[in-house]
Amino acid sequence: MTGYPVGVFRRRSASAATDSHSSESASPEATEATQPKGYTPKKGVPTPKRRESETIPRKPVKAPESRKEAYRAYRDRLDRQRGQTVRSSGGLKGVPKDEARYYRQQDLGEARAFARDYIDSRRSASEFFLPFSIVIIALLFINNPLFQVGVAYVAWPLMMVTIIAEGVLVGRAVKKRALEYFPDDTAIRGIGMYAAMRQLQFRRLRLPKPRIKVGEDPTPRGAR
Repeated sequence: MTGYPVGVFRRRSASAATDSHSSESASPEATEATQPKGYTPKKGVPTPKRRESETIPRKPVKAPESRKEAYRAYRDRLDRQRGQTVRSSGGLKGVPKDEARYYRQQDLGEARAFARDYIDSRRSASEFFLPFSIVIIALLFINNPLFQVGVAYVAWPLMMVTIIAEGVLVGRAVKKRALEYFPDDTAIRGIGMYAAMRQLQFRRLRLPKPRIKVGEDPTPRGAR
């Protein structure tokens, strides 16, 4: 006879049996929790593990090793997103295949194409905003107080008023004509600001690229 009480072994065996029973009963619930929402296992069939239920195994994603590779991956992902956006908007209708990568969500639609053509068919002072700003900043360095006052309080405000007035007038004109040509196009919302912002850019730097020359009629073919 050893000096250990018999009740200790009974308690340990009983607790061990309880723990094993609880783990067995909890394992199906834990497995079911890993299944997708709405999953219902068949009766009499053990619940499959998540690793077995996955149709496509996960693969480790390799991080780019250099900045160049990261930029290339970013460009590829952006091109795929733009391609999906163009396809979801009715295919490549009105979008040249070689220039589809330059199109964003706000560039799609016949109304937006007309707004670009309207801006690209005319010259404006707003497209020279950047060089005008550089010239005015350079003139401020001239050591002549009277000349500096004239540049700061006459030339600069005059340029800003001209650009704002042009943007407002062009935006209203584009929206009015777009409503006449494309009354059911949802892209008309915000088209005035879209046209005004394009007008501030150099013609050669505009994206999507201009498809008509200065002086040509921007009216859509169906409305002529």
